[in-house]
Amino acid sequence: MHRGIIADIDLGAVSANLRAVKALAGHSAVIAVVKADAYGHGAVEVSETLVGAGADYLAVAFTAEAVKLREAGITAPIIVLFDPDLGDILKYCLIPVLSDCKTALAFAREAERRKTRIPVHIKVDTGMGRLGLTDRPANQILEIAAEKGIVVEGIMSHLSEADIADPSFTKTQLDAFTALKMELLKNGLHIKMFHIANSAAVMNIPEAHFDAVRPGLMLYGYSSCDRTAKASHGASLQPVMTAKARLISLRRLQTGTPISYARTFVAKRESLIGVIAIGYADGFSTRFSNNAEVLVKGKRAPVVGRVCMDVTMIDLTEIEGVTEIDDVVIIGRQGTESIGASELAKRIQTIPYEILTSLGSRAKRRYL
Repeated sequence: MHRGIIADIDLGAVSANLRAVKALAGHSAVIAVVKADAYGHGAVEVSETLVGAGADYLAVAFTAEAVKLREAGITAPIIVLFDPDLGDILKYCLIPVLSDCKTALAFAREAERRKTRIPVHIKVDTGMGRLGLTDRPANQILEIAAEKGIVVEGIMSHLSEADIADPSFTKTQLDAFTALKMELLKNGLHIKMFHIANSAAVMNIPEAHFDAVRPGLMLYGYSSCDRTAKASHGASLQPVMTAKARLISLRRLQTGTPISYARTFVAKRESLIGVIAIGYADGFSTRFSNNAEVLVKGKRAPVVGRVCMDVTMIDLTEIEGVTEIDDVVIIGRQGTESIGASELAKRIQTIPYEILTSLGSRAKRRYL
């Protein structure tokens, strides 16, 4: 029997969320981000769904992720965001993002040696401080574009604060990106796609949409903004993952009984305690110890005691009629109650991305 989390992945919700993106993006192309195994949802299955629902491009972090999609039969254009491998880029017809002039020129010359041309996107650092051209980027792009071995198809950057209320630094980044576009046009270089908008910008910053948008988190039903998963422009999102666990034991414990390591929880009454088959080895962090709830029979049950490697304890005293065949929902809906990745993230002061990738990547996934 499977240990750990069972994740039900609603591919219909993926399609609905993509429709929400397209409604907001208007005429901008959609580059659907499926890196990190589609944020723990399964890259192949999610990518097939997104392409079928009208995504223009897919984007992954590393070349190996793109190769997996190609070997699964996915033929849509795939952008490799970080550290592209030239051999596989050429073999699998991928689109690399190049973040420095030296690498770009090396790609161009190798492509020319092989008598081919590679479509590329050039990354510019407008304030993320991570990767991208910084020193007089327009001059560097013009130098790269003059090479015969590559075609500069896109210019991209990344917003660092699109999900916070203060728009000032985002405006600074957008102004720099717009100025770069105008400088390139002034020098006679017309680029097919400029793109900088992540999910938060897709939802709340229309002026960031440019020629294409790069949604990630919102495709999986969540917003990184400090608000509910509903855009200011009215796009409702549907969480894609329901994560469940099995009850493996029900125990009646007397008042004063300690539970789990270090006795961080001691029963203050006669209690019905359930043991569920997930722990920190399954991505359910120890930070949830005495600091989370799950759903059983449509009601909330608190996590009690320290989360263990393989199991976690929950207090079922207030819930009538529980048996060991009842599902325990970690994230998702049960009856009228729901627990989302955003709620769990707030409890341990992290982000929903970490919750989804941690739980989903270790789960047995079932596709609906």
